Amino acid sequence: MHVAYGLLKPHIRQPRTVHIVGTNGKGSTGRMIAHLAYKSGLSVGHFSSPHILKFNERIWINGSDSADSLLEEAHQRLFAILGEEMSDRLSYFEYTTLLSFVVFENCDLMVLEAGLGGEFDATNVCDKELSVITPIGIDHQAFLGETIEEIAGTKIRSIQKQVLLAPQVYDEVVDVAREIAQEKGAELFSAERLAFNVEKELEQLVKERSWGDYIVDNTIVALKALEILDISYDISDLKSLELFGRFYPLSENIRIDVGHNPLAAGAIEKALDKKVVLIYNSLDDKDYEEVLRILKPKVKYVQILPIHSQRATTLSKIEEAVKKVGIPYDYFKDSVDKDENYLVFGSFYVIEEFLKKMQKKSDVPK
Repeated sequence: MHVAYGLLKPHIRQPRTVHIVGTNGKGSTGRMIAHLAYKSGLSVGHFSSPHILKFNERIWINGSDSADSLLEEAHQRLFAILGEEMSDRLSYFEYTTLLSFVVFENCDLMVLEAGLGGEFDATNVCDKELSVITPIGIDHQAFLGETIEEIAGTKIRSIQKQVLLAPQVYDEVVDVAREIAQEKGAELFSAERLAFNVEKELEQLVKERSWGDYIVDNTIVALKALEILDISYDISDLKSLELFGRFYPLSENIRIDVGHNPLAAGAIEKALDKKVVLIYNSLDDKDYEEVLRILKPKVKYVQILPIHSQRATTLSKIEEAVKKVGIPYDYFKDSVDKDENYLVFGSFYVIEEFLKKMQKKSDVPK
C-alpha cells in the first residue's frame, strides 16, 4: 500500500485531511463533519466503508454518493498510474482507498474513515491534519490485540499532529491516548460541552430527529472537530443529514442499524424507548451472545435472518446463543407486522439482506 501510494502521490493533490479511527461511530461522525463542512461552502469528500447497497456509497462527494462516471474516470486514471501488476497486488479496500484519493483531489477537505485498526490501515498512508478517535471497544481481536489497551494502541498510533478523543467507555483508552500523544508530540483535544446556544439548538434537533444519546455524542465530536479545523458551521444544517443505517427510521415501526458489537449494542439498548422485535444475525468473529445479552431488556423476541457471507455464523450457533440468553425466537418470514416495532441489527450484511427482502433496491429511501 505504501509503495502504491508513493507511485500515486506525485500525480494528485491532497486536500486537508481528517482521519476517523475507532470501533463505533466512525461512519456517523465522519458524515456529520463532511456534511456540515460541505453546507458551509467547502468542497468535501467522505470515504467510508462498507457500503449497504451500492459501492458508490463509499465515496461521497459534495452531498451525494459518487456517480458511476466519476468513479470510472478515477479508476482509469489510477490504473494507468499504478499499472496492472501493482493494481492486482492491492486488496479491494486498498485500491478503493487510493481511488477515493483520486476522486477527492480537488476538494477542500477529505474525511477518511479507517477500515480496520488505524496504524496499519490502508487509510493511514497519507498525512492528516486531525485524527478523530471515536469510542474504542473490543472487536477484531485477531488483528488488533486481545486487550483494550492493545486495541487502543493499534488504532491511536495512527495519529500525527492533532487528535480529538471522543468520550470513551474504557478509561484505559484515555490513558493510551495521552501516552501516545505525548510520545508523538501531538496536541490532544477532548470533546467537551458545546457553547450554550449550540447546545440548545442541538437539544431541539435531537427531539425532532429522535436521535439516541450515542448519535448526540457523535454530533458533539463532529462539531468539536470542525472548531479545531476552524471551519464554520450552522448546526441547523444537520436537519438535512441522513444517517442511513445508523439507528435510521426506515418507517414508523422499523429502525435499522449496522452496529454489530457489544459497544454498539449498549448504545442501541439505551437509545430504544420501547420493546422491539429484533431481526438479527451476525458474522462469526463477533461476540453475538454478549450482543444478545445486552439487547435482551428491550427485545420481545428474535427473528433470525439468514445472510449470504462466508464470514456469517452458522444458524445453529445463533440459535444456541439466543436460547442460552433466554429470548424466544423464530425465523424472519420476509414480512413485518404493522402493529410491532422492529430493530434490524447485526451488520451491514443483515441490513442489506433485510432491505433486499422488503423492497426493490431502487425503492430504498436514501
